[in-house]
Amino acid sequence: MNCAISGEVPEEPVVSKKSGLLYEKRLIERHISDYGKCPVTGEPHTLEDIVPIKTGKIVKPKALHAASIPGLLGAFQTEWDSLILSNFSLEQQLHTARQELSHALYQHDAACRVIARLKNERDESRQLLAEAERQLPAVPEVSTANAALSNGKRAMDDGEQGPDAKKMRLGISAEVITELTDCNAALSQQRKKRQIPKTLASIDALEKFTQLSSHPLHKTNKPGIFSMDILHSKDIIATGGIDTTAVLFDRPSGQILSTLTGHSKKVTSIKFVGDADLVLTASSDKTVRIWGSSEDGNYSCRHTLKDHSAEVRAVTVHATNKYFVSASLDSTWCFYDLSSGLCLAQVTDGSDEVDYTAAAFHPDGLILGTGTAQSIVKIWDVKSQANVAKFGGHTGAITSVSFSENGYFLATAALDGVRLWDLRKLKNFRTFDFPDANSVEFDHSGSYLGIAASDIRVFQTASVKAEWNPIKTLPDLSGTGKATCVKFGPDSKYIAVASMDRNLRIFGLPGDDNTEDSAQDS
Repeated sequence: MNCAISGEVPEEPVVSKKSGLLYEKRLIERHISDYGKCPVTGEPHTLEDIVPIKTGKIVKPKALHAASIPGLLGAFQTEWDSLILSNFSLEQQLHTARQELSHALYQHDAACRVIARLKNERDESRQLLAEAERQLPAVPEVSTANAALSNGKRAMDDGEQGPDAKKMRLGISAEVITELTDCNAALSQQRKKRQIPKTLASIDALEKFTQLSSHPLHKTNKPGIFSMDILHSKDIIATGGIDTTAVLFDRPSGQILSTLTGHSKKVTSIKFVGDADLVLTASSDKTVRIWGSSEDGNYSCRHTLKDHSAEVRAVTVHATNKYFVSASLDSTWCFYDLSSGLCLAQVTDGSDEVDYTAAAFHPDGLILGTGTAQSIVKIWDVKSQANVAKFGGHTGAITSVSFSENGYFLATAALDGVRLWDLRKLKNFRTFDFPDANSVEFDHSGSYLGIAASDIRVFQTASVKAEWNPIKTLPDLSGTGKATCVKFGPDSKYIAVASMDRNLRIFGLPGDDNTEDSAQDS
């Protein structure tokens, strides 16, 4: 008979007094201890309700496969196969563990080498810095009278300098001011004799401008060109992108000369320094970088300037090509010596804290124009760093400022459009209602004005009272609906346009896209 629970022949059989069913002793005792009832009938049971049965020794029948020699051989073969498979699996696991251990040891060794190299470089840098500090001359103390101004003041207090607060500013010395004044006198004299070049593109030519080429200069994952400049003497175009890089593009050959990498955020402004192989870039990473050409033609960073404590929005180069200014959202603008990268003065308007979003030097170099996020245009005397004029009336942040080559017109762009200012009378004499104007630019002769907004408009310049006639409207072919930059090429033979895609577009006369001919004409 079989156990009512397990269905097998019990080794220690017991029978229930109440149900008469046969059980394995250990199974029924455990069930009664746990539940106190019969597992089959459900009647209440105690250990006293079960009675052991005396039987002879039960011999379990052998399985059929073990009752013959072939069956035994088959069982042995099965066990052997199982053993072989288990051994193979263990060998594979051992091999994988050895590989992982070897890789971990290699990584540990490489990390140790990198740490050792970085420690050596750190120690060498500290030693060089200590030697440089010992060789630097003592910085003269700036007088209080020179630090405070009537309309503006230098930001000399340690608490106003952000991460670089311990640096003292030398100030703009008398020698530098003399150099700026001499440059202004020479350029002013030349301007009186200035004539419109005969090689300048005519109005009829500009009316026929169409897109000649499109060049994908920046990355596709972060499209958008935020700034642009043209080196007229060599016909090289520089662009600054949202992808954190700046690109130098040779328009005649259609080739990229160099890609400048180093900024950690978008490049907000880019400028060439005269005919020298120097480029300035400003970025949202709070730095300004000075790039120089090396022997192999590539550009490398010569100075990284960290004098600002917020996003740097603009850089502009003085006519001497020895000094430049950066403007930042930290409410200051800095005047730099280009060769050394030293900040000679960091200026803020103590009477009106604003965030600077645009900046440009007057062609003569003694006046600086700045735009602010608070819709105010400020005019500065560079020699005294004093704010000498303010222009209001815009809505939204000032996105661009541009001085005309004639010396007395200033164009400013903002979210509400473009305004023209007469610097002789310090008043607005014309307004162009182009919403979301991102860039405004006079050509090098002062004959044309370009405006970049949802499209690109080109105007013929005129006097204060005369009408400024529109010449050409160029569509924004990027599909983004936002042209960010517009620049006139040499002699206005072409117009370069950048947008919120990654392409630089060249507009000119149809059939005039032969690069060599364009370069010769310009």
